[in-house]
Amino acid sequence: MQQSVCYQMSVNGMQLLMSIEAFRGKPYDDQSGAEISDWVKGATIGYGHLISRNEWNRSGDTYKQGITKVQAGALFEQDMAPFVKGVNNKVTADISQNQFDALVILTFNIGLGNLGSSSVLKLVNNPSAHTSYPSLEAAWKAWDKSQGKVMQGLVNRRNAEWKIYADNIYERW
Repeated sequence: MQQSVCYQMSVNGMQLLMSIEAFRGKPYDDQSGAEISDWVKGATIGYGHLISRNEWNRSGDTYKQGITKVQAGALFEQDMAPFVKGVNNKVTADISQNQFDALVILTFNIGLGNLGSSSVLKLVNNPSAHTSYPSLEAAWKAWDKSQGKVMQGLVNRRNAEWKIYADNIYERW
C-alpha cells in the first residue's frame, strides 16, 4: 500500500541540506576542495552538484565562469527531485513531514538503490519487520561507513538525521 500523501522537502529540510552542502560558485574537485578550470571526476559546483563530463562540455564557459546562488538553488532542486520522488515511491507507511525530510537527506547521501534494499526502509514501512537490527534507529545509524571504515562525519550526519526523523529537530552536524 502506497502512503496517502505525496511529500516535497520542507523549507527546513532544504535549508539544512543546502547549508551542509555549502554554496560554491566556482567549480571544484570534491575530493580536494580545490577550484578547477578543467573537468575532473568529482567536478562539483553550487550546493554539491556533481558535474558530468557531458554537462561540463555542454555548458561551455558557464561553469568555468561560475554560477550564482539562484542558479545553484535551481540545480539543487533539480538534483533533489529524484530523491524526493524515490522516497515517495518507496515509503508505503504514513510518515510525517520531518520523517520524510530525514529519509530524503539520508537517501541523498546513501543513494536510492541502497535505501531500497535497506533495513531502514523495511522498518519504516513495517516496524515489526525482521532485520538484523534491534530498532529503526540502529539500522539508520549503521550507515556510518565509507569504504568499510566508520567515519566520524557520517556518525555525526546519521545522528542529526535521526534527530530530524525522531524528534523534528533540524540541526547541522
